[in-house]
Amino acid sequence: MSSQTTGLRVAGIVFGLMAIAQLVRLVIRPEVLVAGYSMPLWPSVVAFVILTGLSLWMWKLARAPTK
Repeated sequence: MSSQTTGLRVAGIVFGLMAIAQLVRLVIRPEVLVAGYSMPLWPSVVAFVILTGLSLWMWKLARAPTK
C-alpha cells in the first residue's frame, strides 16, 4: 500500500467521522449557543452532505488503481 493510498484512507476516515458527528447533532438536537444566539440546525445538514461526499470521494480515490 502506497503512502498516497494511506493518506486518502485517513482523510476518508476523518471526513467520515466528522460527518457522523454532524448527523449525531441532527438526531440529538442539542441547543448550541454562539454569542448568546441559538445555532440553527441547517448548517449541520449542509456540513453532513459535504463531509459525506468528501469521505466517499477519498475512499473512491484510494481504491482506484495507481499508475
